[in-house]
Amino acid sequence: MRWPDRGRPRLAYGADYNPEQWPRHVWDEDVRAMRAAGVNIVSLAIFSWARIEPAEGEYDFAWLDQIMDLLHDNEIAVDLATATASPPPWLTAKHPEILPVDRTGATLWPGGRQHWRPTSPVFRAHALRLVRAVAERYAGHPALAAWHVNNELGCHNVYDFSDDAAHAFRSWLRARYGTVDALNAAWGTAFWAQRYGDFEQVLPPRLAASYPNPTQQLDFKRFSSDALRDHLRAETAILRELTPDVPVTTNFMVMGETSGMNFADWASEVDFVANDHYLLAGPRGQDELSFSANLTGNLAGGRPWYLMEHSTSAVNWQPVNLAKREGELARDSLTHVAHGADAVCFFQWRQSAAGAEKYHSAMVPHAGAESAVFRAVAELGRTLAGLRAVAGTPRLPARAAILFDWESWWASELDSHPTSRLRYRQEALDWYSAFLALGIRVDVRPVGLPLDGYDLVVAPILHVVPAATAERLRAYVAGGGHLVTTYFSGIVDENDHVWLGGYPGAFRELLGIRIEEFGPLPDGESVVLDSGATGTLWTDRVDVTDPAVEVLDTYKTGEYAGRPALTRRPVGTGSASYVSTRLGPDGLAPVLARLAGAAGVRSELPEPLRGRVELAARGAYRFLVNRTDEPVELGDLPGTPLLGGEVLPPRGVAVRVAGTPDV
Repeated sequence: MRWPDRGRPRLAYGADYNPEQWPRHVWDEDVRAMRAAGVNIVSLAIFSWARIEPAEGEYDFAWLDQIMDLLHDNEIAVDLATATASPPPWLTAKHPEILPVDRTGATLWPGGRQHWRPTSPVFRAHALRLVRAVAERYAGHPALAAWHVNNELGCHNVYDFSDDAAHAFRSWLRARYGTVDALNAAWGTAFWAQRYGDFEQVLPPRLAASYPNPTQQLDFKRFSSDALRDHLRAETAILRELTPDVPVTTNFMVMGETSGMNFADWASEVDFVANDHYLLAGPRGQDELSFSANLTGNLAGGRPWYLMEHSTSAVNWQPVNLAKREGELARDSLTHVAHGADAVCFFQWRQSAAGAEKYHSAMVPHAGAESAVFRAVAELGRTLAGLRAVAGTPRLPARAAILFDWESWWASELDSHPTSRLRYRQEALDWYSAFLALGIRVDVRPVGLPLDGYDLVVAPILHVVPAATAERLRAYVAGGGHLVTTYFSGIVDENDHVWLGGYPGAFRELLGIRIEEFGPLPDGESVVLDSGATGTLWTDRVDVTDPAVEVLDTYKTGEYAGRPALTRRPVGTGSASYVSTRLGPDGLAPVLARLAGAAGVRSELPEPLRGRVELAARGAYRFLVNRTDEPVELGDLPGTPLLGGEVLPPRGVAVRVAGTPDV
């Protein structure tokens, strides 16, 4: 990993900076305020293509030269963007063929951002010329600390159904399958007379008279993620050619329901992982923030990563955009640090006076530096400076893991399924919230990573299970590991073909159960289990096929009353357990407590803190995050305080150091 600290370990602090939105005299005010706030890095020129290249082949670098020099003179490093995120009006006017097309055939016109096709050769040529011009101009500039490729790749243009996309999709399919016969076998085209005689007959899954072929849909999702990754590679190749010593990244979007990009496949393409995350409204927003930060840390392989964007207060794109309460700006930031972030950056530095994001908060709000938001920003800068010793320390692995799989996310939510209400990420988050409620540290890991060192592994809705994955999980259990999986898991292989012989297909023998039919629940209906727990969304008609299986809970009501709802099959010193309904975080907590106890996995927190405080660990540093709106007494926790005292304020964060701190 290469990191933009130039050999000076520290926690980076800053924001997206858009000086082109402001008169020149404001720039001087900005850098003075940045220094006062402790800002040491900014991302620059993200949406500056039209300013850098106002007409084709005509470059204006004078303004960018000035701001680069000004930032360097004030000891503020620059994460310089390639500026390719949004093409300028002259380009789309001359080449409207670069504009994306939706599944209905409608063109997505300029006026917003990211109005370009990932597979357009015309766009690619113009974008790469710009990248080369910017890289040649600033290759030796002393402010340059890192390259920022494009911006939020795929945020608004992940799925393009244009003729360019069709051509590229066919090439991708040829590389994947080799022959059209292999394609037909993988896509099951004997169904509905879809058999292809040539790759040239294949189209993207555009709007059709009925459900498009499901494997075609799944492959198009794979292709779309790969097409964006290919663009990332193309820009990165030029940057590494011209500036081999400058690290390169792009900002992922591991958050909420942003599902189109398989970031597990992208992580190896960058020199350090970066992520954008925004707190989602609702009672479990903080759990989701922690979940996303945790997953990002594991995408980074446990090494430090870069929080490229989050918000100081309200955003502008949720139905209702609430300002953050006292303490939340620091708590949200430090939760990311707790899970491995060595950079805390915001969108953006100065709140815009015009444009679509003018109501999105910033480090300097409309009210100016004399504001509660800026005072909180400056206080966070001082806090991060005091945590400098944390920089560079890796995440400390937990003993439990939740497996996360983008392909299962895509496939499990396709159309013509037992229910359209299933939400893959929601089930994964339910389990994560249950771990938090029990005070047990857990790692959220891409499914393909090794499982060594984990005593307990939860695989929620692991729907797509190739034979190799099934064998890997069988070996994990045979080796003494404890696996837990859920409804709609193990159902299909990598081609979205059902594993025959009864559900849960790939896991049937491992779990010692067999399911003949699913029992999805209509909206508003629920079932009660003998334990008193309530199940929603889904039930299964479970038959036990191995006498060694323990029935941990049974349906008390519903069509499957009297049948098993939760099962556990011992396998040597390991086990394989199945949860056949959605229990939600509250219902999962007692189930998880039992299964974790059997696996020997327990909380590292004293009982009074469990559920109230989140524990995260980096090296010798223990982060304690108050999940409540009340003060929490930490008591006699071991370690030397680095941040905070004996009482965590509402929404507060403390850091303790195990052993003798080197601070």
